[in-house]
Amino acid sequence: MDWIQILSNTVESILSPVTFAFVLASLGLAMHFGFAGLLNFGIAGFMAIGAYGYAISVLRFDLPWWGGMLVSIAAAIVFAILLGAPTLRLRGDYLAIVTIAAAEIARLLFLTNTFDDFTGSASGLFGYHDSFRAANPIPEGTYGFGPFTYSETDWWVRIFALAVLAVVIWLLWALSRSPWGRVIKGIREDEDAVRALGKNVFAYKMQALIIGGVFGAMGGVVYALPSAVNPTVYVTSLTFFIWTALLLGGAATVFGPVLGSIIFWVLQAFLTNVLPALAQEGGILESLTSQQASTLRFILVGIGLMLIVIYRPQGIAGDKRELTFVK
Repeated sequence: MDWIQILSNTVESILSPVTFAFVLASLGLAMHFGFAGLLNFGIAGFMAIGAYGYAISVLRFDLPWWGGMLVSIAAAIVFAILLGAPTLRLRGDYLAIVTIAAAEIARLLFLTNTFDDFTGSASGLFGYHDSFRAANPIPEGTYGFGPFTYSETDWWVRIFALAVLAVVIWLLWALSRSPWGRVIKGIREDEDAVRALGKNVFAYKMQALIIGGVFGAMGGVVYALPSAVNPTVYVTSLTFFIWTALLLGGAATVFGPVLGSIIFWVLQAFLTNVLPALAQEGGILESLTSQQASTLRFILVGIGLMLIVIYRPQGIAGDKRELTFVK
């Protein structure tokens, strides 16, 4: 077993665009669930809206890359309004069911052949990178050291993703400490009490849904920047992975989702490399193929999520006093 290669691939995942996309989506879910108490199981839908909004506007309508990002933000706002207007008066499990359904509806609309000229249906979208790469200020070449050695294009994607992430973290930090943030936390704890104080609870929930949805859409854009957009990515399991990262780090925190997402993807990268290697070498996994052994990581993720909820429900960086789902 080549441990050096395995560890190199694992460490490299820290600066992966996929990791940054997960962090952004987890921050959006932190706004929804951690701060506002909205049980949203459709964050993958917001990521799909962001990715497709960006790719379609750049590829089909020849907008510049920054115009595509603005379209993604606008699309996420519209999707949040359409989702929230009829559902935000629902609570708990009912809201969770509706958000799962909404995310699946969005994915199936992108998958259907009806809009193939715009979405590419099952084939997805690709070839929309020229505008973004043309804005790259980094000279041509290869830079870095060890596992963090990338081309100028790869560095441009990572630097841009880090810049977006820094802005989102600052916004979430500022909002959570503002008077608006205190009202949102109050709604999470007891919305009837906040309503009795004369606050428009529905309006605050809608604002939180929109803000978190925009964060999730930015995660979708970052996910799509280095590769292609494919509807098979934005499935329900993606939402559950983001929930795992959120609960691992701490739901009602700003930096918890960052920490949880990094740990989650580092473990995913490690298991993706080490489990097939163990199957090839024999031992307890000798009866499995490499593909079957790699799939075991999803079982381990499920077990890990159960252990987190049981023994550390507040997450690594969370505060147990701010929990809502253990009441």
